[in-house]
Amino acid sequence: MRPPLPTIDLCGVTLHAITEQQCVAHVMCALDDGHGGWIVTPNLDHMRRLVRNDDFRELCAQADVVVADGMPLLWASRAQKTPLPERVAGSNLISSLSAAVAQRRGRVFLLGGDASTAEDAARVLARRHPELIVCGLESSYIGADIDAETVARLGRRLRWSRPDLVFVALGSPKQERLIQALRAEYDAAWMIGIGISFSFLAGRVKRAPRWMQKLGLEWVHRLSQEPRRLAKRYLIDGIPFGVRLLVTSAARRN
Repeated sequence: MRPPLPTIDLCGVTLHAITEQQCVAHVMCALDDGHGGWIVTPNLDHMRRLVRNDDFRELCAQADVVVADGMPLLWASRAQKTPLPERVAGSNLISSLSAAVAQRRGRVFLLGGDASTAEDAARVLARRHPELIVCGLESSYIGADIDAETVARLGRRLRWSRPDLVFVALGSPKQERLIQALRAEYDAAWMIGIGISFSFLAGRVKRAPRWMQKLGLEWVHRLSQEPRRLAKRYLIDGIPFGVRLLVTSAARRN
């Protein structure tokens, strides 16, 4: 039996204190043992809902691996003297997990996004990793209220396709709700919600330069690209909550 992954508590939310490489290794070992699982990658917006919304916190607590996708979470962990080793972004895991699975001629399924973007993302993954088997794409509309018929239909597709990895690009919290439901239909794969990452992978949306990512300024780059859609999330909700998170974490240290 593998030892449990190390964790920290950040404002009542359990996060795994592991690197991206350790996360990938954990998933590969689990697949070798015949076990699937669920990865959640909270950023600051997710963290705000995890702290304030009991239902969302209970939902994500069912995940097998929860890693911090957001520099403010790392800063808060350092402020309370329980430092996380590094940021583990879902937009990076889609590539590193695919590369690892490709080494064993594994299978991936892309769920969500619009059809052309998902197809482009699949082509990019196949070009980068010729041994990787993209065994399915599903981009049909999925409403906010995920009904039993949709879950059953997608479950049949997964059982037929037999993926090792399922990347779900529906945005949060819809992608988490769907993953929770799908695990009852097909539990042999590792599933991860990756938000807008198909668009990053396909080149439809440009990611911030690495220096901005390392400084925790990726949100500034995203805001400049989609100011109307993201202004409230980042400026009205995100910044005040981020400040409170840092202050609360520093107080816990003392």
